[in-house]
Amino acid sequence: MAVDTHELKERLLQSDHEYRDLATRHQELDQRLHELLTRHFLTEPEQLEEAQIKKQKLRLKDRMEDIVRHHIYA
Repeated sequence: MAVDTHELKERLLQSDHEYRDLATRHQELDQRLHELLTRHFLTEPEQLEEAQIKKQKLRLKDRMEDIVRHHIYA
């Protein structure tokens, strides 16, 4: 049986506290990253922040995907 992952993710946003918190944090980081990337020049601390944000977003996304896989194969 094929699983609609988009539908599952929507359900998880409503029902899974951890998944919702991860998604919220991911969105906040995405907004901050967008702010940084719209600048013409980044200071050294801003460049470091950009790199850290990208790593954090990847970790959050990986954890969110782990939760989705768990629900698919549970």
